[in-house]
Amino acid sequence: MDVGPRIRALRMARGISLSELARLAGVGKATLSGLENGARNPTLETLYAITAQLGVPLTAVLSAPEETPTVRGAAVGATLLEVFHDRDATYELYRMRVSPGPAQLSPAHQAGVTEHVTVFSGTLRAGPVDAPLTAGPGGYLRWTSDVPHSYATVGDEQVRASLLLRYPRPSGKDN
Repeated sequence: MDVGPRIRALRMARGISLSELARLAGVGKATLSGLENGARNPTLETLYAITAQLGVPLTAVLSAPEETPTVRGAAVGATLLEVFHDRDATYELYRMRVSPGPAQLSPAHQAGVTEHVTVFSGTLRAGPVDAPLTAGPGGYLRWTSDVPHSYATVGDEQVRASLLLRYPRPSGKDN
């Protein structure tokens, strides 16, 4: 199953209309319809906006982990390496590259989601838009990402890093 049908199935299972999900996610109705029908390819920013409103991790709409899906945004390319589940949370581990140039703005995730980045090369400025953090090789960043946040390189070197997202599991629900 491709991304579009997964989005549609999750939306319908939650009883949300196409128009309502588009409004909540800040995505055009035509864009969302195109995604669901397979006529458009989503950006990373769009997928995060949609999955946040559906209350699911990004991997709920991506291919199976063994297919190592890669998603791309304005500056970030992220390849899914593993998904972990425990009683309290779902974790997604990505290999991430951030290209020099304009920053990538990522929409807020659902409440309580945290991001953990370990930088291997380059210098990264990332985190909440109003309070970004900076780390170079060997550095570590952590923030609660239920607010708009961004990723940008400092300088002209591509950043290579790992990204771990922690999605708290709503009590009594499995993702």
